[in-house]
Amino acid sequence: MVVPSQSATVPSRIESIDIFRGLTVLTMIFVDNLGFVQGLPWWTEHMPREANGMTYVDMVFPAFLFLMGMSLPLSIRSRVEKDATKAQIWVHVISRALILVALGLFIANAPQVDAQHTRMNSEWWAGLGFIGIGLALSQFPARASHLKLSAILKYGGIALLVVLAVIFRRVTPDSNVAWIDFSDWEILGLLGCAYLAVAALYILFEKKIVVLFSAFAAFVVINALSVTGKLSLLNSLPPYAKPFEAGLTSITMAGLLAALLIVENEIAPTFKAKARWTVVFAVATFAAGWMLRPLGISKLRDTPTWCLYCIAANLLIVLLFYWIADVKHWTRWASFTKPVGRNPLLAYFLPYIAYFNSTAFRLTADGTVGWHGVAKSLFFTALILAIVTTLDRMKIKVRL
Repeated sequence: MVVPSQSATVPSRIESIDIFRGLTVLTMIFVDNLGFVQGLPWWTEHMPREANGMTYVDMVFPAFLFLMGMSLPLSIRSRVEKDATKAQIWVHVISRALILVALGLFIANAPQVDAQHTRMNSEWWAGLGFIGIGLALSQFPARASHLKLSAILKYGGIALLVVLAVIFRRVTPDSNVAWIDFSDWEILGLLGCAYLAVAALYILFEKKIVVLFSAFAAFVVINALSVTGKLSLLNSLPPYAKPFEAGLTSITMAGLLAALLIVENEIAPTFKAKARWTVVFAVATFAAGWMLRPLGISKLRDTPTWCLYCIAANLLIVLLFYWIADVKHWTRWASFTKPVGRNPLLAYFLPYIAYFNSTAFRLTADGTVGWHGVAKSLFFTALILAIVTTLDRMKIKVRL
């Protein structure tokens, strides 16, 4: 069992993680909207698949993966402190991974709804789906009077999602009527797979740092071999098995290792030691990425250099935020990010409501050019922030 031997010295919430996560999600919303804008410089977009290089846009998703890895040991430690058994922790981890995969499949399949065979167009199907997800995953203020209502809403949301899944139909490119397409698990499905792999290793090997670092190195090697095409077995996997990406899993594992170096106190009990080991880790990952440059630098190709460069950057950023927010306790400047940092799933899903609804879609930056589009992207991001902040103040959250 994972035992938090120094839990008394480690806060239940780490301010720097919430701040960094909030900034990452807000940046993700902003750059997604910039994708609708015409006439912007090249560095405001993802690098093309065939190109070698990366922009700041290519670093946003890895930051979210990295932070997911950082949060993992803290989440498990919190459950251990509440006397959760190892079996209960396994159930929690597996259920969270499956929910993430299911949410990814929902987002990927919503645009494919065939109105004739589903008896409902994609806009209505997606809208009801978001309602079902919100009801099923919402957490309300912990009051006795809310418990019964909360249970009714949760099970009602689950029932709605089951009905939507049953009636779903799409038409394949060869004109056949089919059910859910499992070939695309979207970002959330990739998150679920990386989360499950890293969480399983952490539960099995607890805080055996050498084993966990070895697993990280193994994921980097597998990523490099798969990019070179030397792991043909991975390419022959069926569609439902392909969301496992060794590169993305290596980023998540690096986040977990960062938590053990920076947040926990067994390896590095002082901030000076935390900084020293984190910088060494960052330099080592950057150097490894530099040596693997012949394999390319590309987010869309999931190359190891892209993964390792992102890991090195995230290590230094989170160390800086940890010093600012958790050592010096300078947090007022970032108070606007905390509601999103505490409630990232809600912030992630809200833009999709606009993307799948023709009326709400007008709020996005679609059809804009230049600085007008940048301003509208900022407005859309601020709107999402305002909604999440309001719900956070009402103590309403959407969590797995």
